[in-house]
Amino acid sequence: MKKDQSKIIREQAPRSATREHSVPLYLTSSFIFDSAEQGRAIFADEEEGMVYSRYANPNTTEFINKVCILEEAEAGLAFASGMAAIFASFAGFVRSGDHIVSAKAIFGSTHQLFTQLLPRWGVTTTYVDAVDNQAWEKAIQPNTKILFLESPSNPGLELADLSFLGELKKKYPQIIFIIDNCFATPYLQKPLRYGFDLSIHSATKYMDGQGRVLGGVAVGKQQLINELMFFIRHTGPAMSAFNAWTISKSLDTLGLRMDKHCSNALALAEALEQHTEITKVNYPFLPSHPQYELARKQMKAGGGIVTFEVKGGKERAYSFLDALEMILYTSNLGDARSIATHPGSTTHSKLSEEERLSLGITPGTIRLSVGIEDQEDIIGDILQALEASK
Repeated sequence: MKKDQSKIIREQAPRSATREHSVPLYLTSSFIFDSAEQGRAIFADEEEGMVYSRYANPNTTEFINKVCILEEAEAGLAFASGMAAIFASFAGFVRSGDHIVSAKAIFGSTHQLFTQLLPRWGVTTTYVDAVDNQAWEKAIQPNTKILFLESPSNPGLELADLSFLGELKKKYPQIIFIIDNCFATPYLQKPLRYGFDLSIHSATKYMDGQGRVLGGVAVGKQQLINELMFFIRHTGPAMSAFNAWTISKSLDTLGLRMDKHCSNALALAEALEQHTEITKVNYPFLPSHPQYELARKQMKAGGGIVTFEVKGGKERAYSFLDALEMILYTSNLGDARSIATHPGSTTHSKLSEEERLSLGITPGTIRLSVGIEDQEDIIGDILQALEASK
């Protein structure tokens, strides 16, 4: 049986009459029916076929199929961005009066959905500490519709025990268990094996891997994807054919890139842990990480994100970022190029200071998305910036 790498490289849209080797871009808004009867049958779901690129397109279908292979999912949907995938995966299922249980360590925009947008429609959220297994069940209410988390979390790299949550899912089968698997990617972690219903990704990150296009994807159980399809068909958060074509090509090298991201990140984390100007280093595959054993149990490797805290707080963090020469300062992550971010003033700036501190985001916290450059160059740039910012 072929392994994942072989499967996704061979998975592609059916060849056309021109017998192309590489899948072409299908830049078309709609698709032609061979007859009036075929048009009726396709719209009545009696016959499969493309209708409109807002619903499906050969490029988006190929991309989804590849992610389904990697995640071992039954079906999936592609979106214009990662946040479109996350929002749709909530809004497509909840009704007024429903309740969500979520890990408190989540991306800033997801936090805004829970605290600012969903309450407009009568949907409430209870936050829990993802590392506290008992807190999850305590937070479940009779009207709980969704349980949501990121693992590893952004940016604190906290892990949830997926095996424990899988057992909890068996106890509460009516609740939809959703995980943001973006930081790990399906190459390093496969949440659906544990019983999760949906796995969501910002495909903008590691799936594209080169900072070029936006995209999102949600994969999981066929029944839930069918329900979600109704929502997106009538609200329109569709991924473009070009973006799907771009990211689908990138998935062919996801495993190769993640191996390099992870080896570089571990080497950097080990180097930073010995540095006198660093007060704390977070990386799941460092023995000092509080969930090191859990990380090794449920992840193939530690991922490409390292977070650390520099001495001197916000002023020192800014000086450090300004002193970087090769590493880029932007809010993105998952790029082939190494990227540094100051979460407190960018990605998590809409949280209160108290909320940030509860997530381990201090004024001196730096999130580094470790690229695939030569290891010595990445570490060298960090070290010179630390020295220059004293």
